Amino acid sequence: MVTGASTANAALILIDARKGVIEQTRRHTYIAALLRIPHVIVCVNKMDLVEFQEDVFSLIKKEYTAFASGILKNDLHFIPISALAGDNVVIRSERMDWYKGPALLSLLEEMNITNDQNGGDARFPVQYVLRPMTSGHHDYRGYAGRISGGTFRKGDAVRILPSGLVSKIKSLAIGNTELTEAFSPMSVTLTLEDEIDISRGDMIVKKDDALAATQDLEIMICWLGEKNLELNGKYAIKHTTKDVRCVIREIQYKVNISTLEHMTGNQSVGLNDIAKITIRTTVPLFADKYSINRSTGSLILIDEASHVTVGAGMIV
Repeated sequence: MVTGASTANAALILIDARKGVIEQTRRHTYIAALLRIPHVIVCVNKMDLVEFQEDVFSLIKKEYTAFASGILKNDLHFIPISALAGDNVVIRSERMDWYKGPALLSLLEEMNITNDQNGGDARFPVQYVLRPMTSGHHDYRGYAGRISGGTFRKGDAVRILPSGLVSKIKSLAIGNTELTEAFSPMSVTLTLEDEIDISRGDMIVKKDDALAATQDLEIMICWLGEKNLELNGKYAIKHTTKDVRCVIREIQYKVNISTLEHMTGNQSVGLNDIAKITIRTTVPLFADKYSINRSTGSLILIDEASHVTVGAGMIV
């Protein structure tokens, strides 16, 4: 769920009307909150097996709200459905005339996601440097990548990190199509007016942006590895387009999914556990808080021996 939901605009939480809120419901809700998925839709399913009773739906809605109110700051919706019979999935159900909201498909189609992207802080992690070296492009040097936040326009003054050198955007393009501006999450190629040594993993921001580099990060980690997280262990990190290494300095606490309690005495973080840890990287990273930018605020941990992705982290 962590990898699939990391770029999602909306999450559907399915609840069995016969069983109500269970541990899996709490876990998925907590991850949705952790990943800052902007819209959460709680679908109370199998209403046909409880005779479409409004009381059953209302009780589950009350129980879920009591649990989620402390962690979910998202746009939250509740829909009673029967996936088997199609009630309230595509069209409103006549068998639940007490429900006055939209069907699931209508809600998804009309959901406003225009404000879900970070439109303020301009971020362009360089993924690839284009040097055709052909007769028609002797001196061409383009920087390709996906904009992770904000808007870039032709003529904008920009700063290249980590060098700190300043230039102006000469051109923006998608393939052979020239653009006057590009915004998140577009994948583009940009050129600069000056020849600057830029490579994969560098970050292009606006000239006056005060994005600072740091080697010490506090992250919420969802552990995906079969082997437990090792305190003082060394792992590879992928952050945007940059590859570095890190050491686990501290395990601050582990989250009890059922109660949301922070367990500070337990230093064992295993498969599917969620914990807050402190890491130190070998090279400074230009990162935002995850709450500000889901792209530049996230990273993954990789086991260097097996090359398996063992952790998904959100910078706090």
